[in-house]
Amino acid sequence: MAIRIGFGVDFHQLGQGRDLFIGGVKIPHYLGAIGHSDADVLLHAICDALLGALALGDIGTHFPDTDQRFKNIDSKILLKETVDLIVKEGYAVINIDSTLCLQEPKIKPYINEMKKTIAAIIGITEKDISVKATTTEQMGFVGRKEGLIAYATVLLERL
Repeated sequence: MAIRIGFGVDFHQLGQGRDLFIGGVKIPHYLGAIGHSDADVLLHAICDALLGALALGDIGTHFPDTDQRFKNIDSKILLKETVDLIVKEGYAVINIDSTLCLQEPKIKPYINEMKKTIAAIIGITEKDISVKATTTEQMGFVGRKEGLIAYATVLLERL
């Protein structure tokens, strides 16, 4: 097929003693995301969307949390390696649409930097990347500030 769509989702707990990285940007906050890598929920969802579009498995298949090489790794590296896999398969990213679900912190001041970071890694323009955010109106684990979620959809085109 010439066009492929992929969808990804990722969840991470929030806790003390960790930095908060979202979209490749370190965001000042008293809680950070807990995970084997830097736990960048947005970049992980984008990786899964890219891999899913070409039926290449998921982020855990390519970067397992049982492998010490990925302990505390910068998720920008994981995204770059995922993009390399997509290109190797003969595809390029057309656009990304993503949504973050978190009660706090407010990320609007960081969205442009996230888009710039993601665009540089993937090789598309910032205008081809949408990063939105919403709360859960204080419902569920996100509303209780125990975690955060990211959803991403990507469109790929055969080169």
